[in-house]
Amino acid sequence: MSSLKKKTKKRSPESTPISSLPDDLVLSCFARVSRLYYPILSLVSKSCRTLVASPELYKTRSFFNRTESCLYVCLEFPPDPNPRWFTLYRKPNQTLTNITEKTKNSSGYVLAPIPNHHSPSASLVAVGSNIYAIGGSIENAPSSRVSILDCRSHTWHEAPSMRMKRNYPAANVVDGKIYVAGGLEDFDSSKWMEVFDTKTQTWEFVLCPLAERFVYRSLVIDGEIYIFGDKVVTYKPKEDRWGDEGEHQSMDLGLYFHSYCVIDNVLYCYRPGGIKWYESEKRSWRKLRGLKGLSKLASNCVRLADYGGKIAIFWDKYSPSSGYKSHMISCAVISLGSCKNQGIRGKVEWFDDMLTAIPYCYSFVNVLAATV
Repeated sequence: MSSLKKKTKKRSPESTPISSLPDDLVLSCFARVSRLYYPILSLVSKSCRTLVASPELYKTRSFFNRTESCLYVCLEFPPDPNPRWFTLYRKPNQTLTNITEKTKNSSGYVLAPIPNHHSPSASLVAVGSNIYAIGGSIENAPSSRVSILDCRSHTWHEAPSMRMKRNYPAANVVDGKIYVAGGLEDFDSSKWMEVFDTKTQTWEFVLCPLAERFVYRSLVIDGEIYIFGDKVVTYKPKEDRWGDEGEHQSMDLGLYFHSYCVIDNVLYCYRPGGIKWYESEKRSWRKLRGLKGLSKLASNCVRLADYGGKIAIFWDKYSPSSGYKSHMISCAVISLGSCKNQGIRGKVEWFDDMLTAIPYCYSFVNVLAATV
C-alpha cells in the first residue's frame, strides 16, 4: 500500500498560484491593474513585491497605454526643514471579513508615506512620472538646486541646477518644459525667467520685457503662462509672445491663496463657501454646483489638484478628540461635466479623512499628480 501512496511536496510559504506563472504573464496582468492596488499586490509574495517595484512593469504599463494619474501630497512639520511625502493608495485591508461599521463608511483610500528627500521644500511641478523640486531656501538663502522624485520607484536624484539661485520661484510646465520665474535675491529682468528642457536636461534664460519683482502665483491655460504679481504678466512660449493686460485682473481677484488648479484649460479655485470656476468669455467666477456632501466645507488651508481630469481637493480641520490641538486632513475627488444653463457641474465621487493627529504647527506645501 505504501508504494501506491502519492508523494506530495510541501508548499513553501512563498509558493502561490501566481508564483507558478511565467513572469512575463504576471507582468502583463499587473500592468492592467490600477497602481492604487499595488501595495495590496506586494503583500501576496516576495516575488510580487519585487515585480511591483520593477522598471519593467512601468514600461509594460506604458506599452499597453495603462498609465494613470497618481496623487502626491507634500507637508512640512517644523522645526524639521525636510518635507514629508505621501501618496494615495487603496487600503490593503478592505476585505469582506474585515468590514465593520467604521469601514462601511470609509472610501477605502489612504495616504501612505513614501521615502523623504533630505532637502528643504521648494517649488514643485510634475512632468510625466517625475516631480521636480526647484529652488527654495537653504539656511534663509535662495537655492539653484533641482531634485527629481521618480514616482515609479519613489527614489530621488539630482537634476542640473538652475543658472540662478531662486527662492520659491513660480514654476509651470508647457509642452514638457519647465518655466521658472522670479525668486531672485537681486532683481535682474534679463535673468528673471529661465526654462528647463526635460529631454536635453539643459537650462536657458528666457528674454522677458515685462519682468515682475514679486510673484504671488502662476498658472497655465491653453499653453499660456499667467504670472500674477503687482500686475498680470502673460507669456506664450510657442509664439514667444508676452502680454501685460488688465483684462486678467478679474481672474486674479477670484483666487484664494494657493487653492486653485487648472483642468482642461478651465481655472477652478476654492473660496469660503465652495469651489468656483472661471468663465473666461464673461471674465467672471461661477459657483461649481452639485457638490453634495461638501456644502459645509470650511477651512483656511485648502489645496486643489488636477487628478486625471477630476478635482482632488484636500483640506484640514481641527480634531475634536485632541481638544482641538491637532489637525486632520481630508480629501475628496470630484468628477466634472457640463450641464445645460449651468455650465460646469461637479459630482463628489468620494470623500474621507486621510491623515489624523497632524501637529498644530504644520504647513501644507502642495498636492499634485504625476502620470505613472
